Amino acid sequence: MQVQNSNLLAPNPPYKAVNLGNWLVVEGWMEQPSLFDGIVNKDLLDGNQVQLMSTKFHTFLAAEDGGGAAIVANRTSASGWETFKLWRVNDSSFNFRVFNKKFVGLNNQGGGNTIVAFSDSPSNQDTFQIIRNNDDPFKIRIKASNGLFLQVESQTSVRASYQGTSWDENDPSVFRMNVINKLDGEYQLTNGYGLAKAPQVLRDHWNSYITEDDFIFMSQNGLNAVRIPVGWWIAQDPNPPKPFVGGSLAALDNAFTWAQNHGMKVIVDLHAVEGSQNGNSHSGTRDGYIEWGDSYIPQTVSVIDFLAKRFGNHPNLGGIELMNEPQGVNLDSLKKYYKAGYDAWLQQCSP
Repeated sequence: MQVQNSNLLAPNPPYKAVNLGNWLVVEGWMEQPSLFDGIVNKDLLDGNQVQLMSTKFHTFLAAEDGGGAAIVANRTSASGWETFKLWRVNDSSFNFRVFNKKFVGLNNQGGGNTIVAFSDSPSNQDTFQIIRNNDDPFKIRIKASNGLFLQVESQTSVRASYQGTSWDENDPSVFRMNVINKLDGEYQLTNGYGLAKAPQVLRDHWNSYITEDDFIFMSQNGLNAVRIPVGWWIAQDPNPPKPFVGGSLAALDNAFTWAQNHGMKVIVDLHAVEGSQNGNSHSGTRDGYIEWGDSYIPQTVSVIDFLAKRFGNHPNLGGIELMNEPQGVNLDSLKKYYKAGYDAWLQQCSP
């Protein structure tokens, strides 16, 4: 590797820059072979949407009224109420989130074992095991926390009360699972691998996906800046909240060193904010719901404050982007945040 003069002056705007996507914030669509290939049941990650059809009745499970009521099996076609978002607990256990954000669970009051969608947050009674057929992975049975399988007793009665083991199409506990939408962001990757494997997977990725050789190539071919997306969890590195893992801050530090070595600027882009500003995989969302709003402003400003403290006076900082693609949030909340974020920047970086 040829190292250029470390005293090179970084340019002033305008910049001719490239976006270093999928480095410090995972965007699964950008890479082949995929980082996700080593995950067991990689098609059943957080936020993936599934529809479940009874093979006996040829009807779909549905959250009556979109949630807050019983789970039924009386729809011959599937749409919003018949679609469930997965929250992954481990390789084979999941929570099912319905249209109005309630969670499917076991209502065993009176020993009824009926399946309902009442919970605002999942507990053990809202956790189910998906058991896939060895010959057909989209033919499944669902085991509830009571150890029994879900069965469709009638179009209006779905209960966790079945003990059989048959995979026959006429068995009331057998379902056909359609996976209709997938997310492939940082949350899906880290929670998919789990804390035992995710740190090494990402460490290997950070160390190889972008290197100093790339900065040499860029600087020698007319580029004078890079935009680097980061996630909100970088401010809590090296011990971010689960399932995120530490290490991206060290990689960003390396980028500033390489930029300084080769006369380039770094634009730090807060690409993923807690609560998600757009529901896209690269916003760090668990399941695609847009939750960011006024209540998240203080936390998001604290990330800007952290970045400004660490990099604000670095000669190779080109700027900090306060939020990437916030098309899903309230404009008044966004204006409030932009002012608070800018004030945090000024407080740290004013002469």
